[in-house]
This record gives sequence, structure tokens and C-alpha cells, in this order.
Amino acid sequence: MEMIRQGLLVLAAGMVMLPVHAQQRYITVASTTSTEQSGLFKHLLPIFENKTGIRVRVVALGTGQALDMGKRGDADVVFVHARPLEEKFVAAGFGVKRFEVMYNDFVLIGPKSDPAKVAGGKDVLQAFREVKAAQAPFVSRGDKSGTHFAELEIWKMAGVDIAQDKGPWYRDTGQGMGPALNSAAGMNAYILADRGTWLAFKNRADLAIVVAGDTRLFNQYGVMLVNPARHPSVKREMGQAFIDWLLSAEGQRAIAEYKIGGEQLFFPNAR
Repeated sequence: MEMIRQGLLVLAAGMVMLPVHAQQRYITVASTTSTEQSGLFKHLLPIFENKTGIRVRVVALGTGQALDMGKRGDADVVFVHARPLEEKFVAAGFGVKRFEVMYNDFVLIGPKSDPAKVAGGKDVLQAFREVKAAQAPFVSRGDKSGTHFAELEIWKMAGVDIAQDKGPWYRDTGQGMGPALNSAAGMNAYILADRGTWLAFKNRADLAIVVAGDTRLFNQYGVMLVNPARHPSVKREMGQAFIDWLLSAEGQRAIAEYKIGGEQLFFPNAR
């Protein structure tokens, strides 16, 4: 009887330990709402997980918030799109090294009625000036994301001090890309969006791409391992395995193969 009791205890201990061990085979990736809401991760992660057995938990935030998460050591990998902020992250010792992974572009979305009369143009700076001059409704993510960072840079290059010059026509939402697009659809407003999320967006209402093709709308994505020397809890080997896969021929091919309606959303360019 005592032997049976001991055997049951060993079995119970093993059953408790197995889930704990299984839970350790995952990494946390702090990334942007654009990679999540475009559907890219739903395409990529099953391929990586089936190949390696490593689960990936994605926390989709604005780029600034994702980088803050990495600074706190609450993520193993950061996958975002604001190069100046990424370079500062690495220079300050929060990330090990920055790798370029893929790119797409930003597009200016607006109502088909086009009150600012910018549709068909390729000069995004002039388009932003016209939107301000017309006091046309404009939705800003206002969330310190890569897209918000790009929008603020465009206003600055256009010679507009948006912090001082914005009025009721300019709406800070503090939202991710998808919800911000929903707000723009509801308000019939202009908004800067990444093309990937726009292509995946269903609730377009009366919105369409009005300005695209300006080289200043180029949108590069980078990936970084959070520095384990600063945060020993970082899962270095598994995090690096994810980065290596993204940069590999297989990972780059998987990125290129993700399409919606036959249109490619992201273009791999790992070096």
C-alpha cells in the first residue's frame, strides 16, 4: 500500500512539472498593431512554431509602448517600425542589435469626397498642408506608435507645428491602427495608415487611398533581442531563434507570401 501511495505521489509530481516545463517553451514579442492587425502574425507564427516548437506570445502596441516594454524587460524580442527610436533603444543598451526584416509604405487615407482636394497626388507634405488649410477632419493615432511618429515627422517636414496649430478638425485618438481607421471611417476623415493594415481593413465606408508613392512614406520594420545582460529573464536562445528565422530564407519567403486579395502586404529585405 505504501509503495502504491509513493507511486501516485511521483506520478502527481510529474503531472505538475510537465505543464511548467511546457510553459517555458515560449517567448514574448512586443510588436506593433500593424503586424498584428494586418494578419501577418497569424500567417507567420504557425510556420515558426511548427518548425521549432517555440510558442510566440505577441503583445501588440504602438512602437513607443513596445520599446518601453522591452526597456522594462517584459518582452524577449521587439519587432517595430521607427528606426530612429530603435537605434536609440540599442544605443542605450536595451537591445542587443537591430536587424532590418521587411518594409511596406504608409498611405494617406481620406474620404472619397476629398474636401482637401489632395487625391491622386504623390507629395505627402503638400497634402498635409492642404488638409490643414481646409481644416478637414484628420484622425491621429496619438499613441506614440511608429505610424504616429511618422505622422508627426510629416507635419514637421511640411512646416506645420501641429501641437500649436491643431484645432477641432484634428482628433487625437490614442488608438491602434485598426480602431483609428474605424474612427476615420465614422468621421469621414483623413488618416495616415500603413498599407498592410489598410489592405486588411474591412470597414472602409467612404474611405480610399488618396496619396501614395512619396518616398517619404517608406516604412521599414526592425527586430531586436532585448538585452539579457540588462534583463537576465530574457530568453536569449529562443528569442534569437525567432529573429534568425525571420531573417532566414524561409522566414523571408513566408513574409513575401502573405497576401490579401492577391496583393503583397510586406516586402522582405533582411541583409
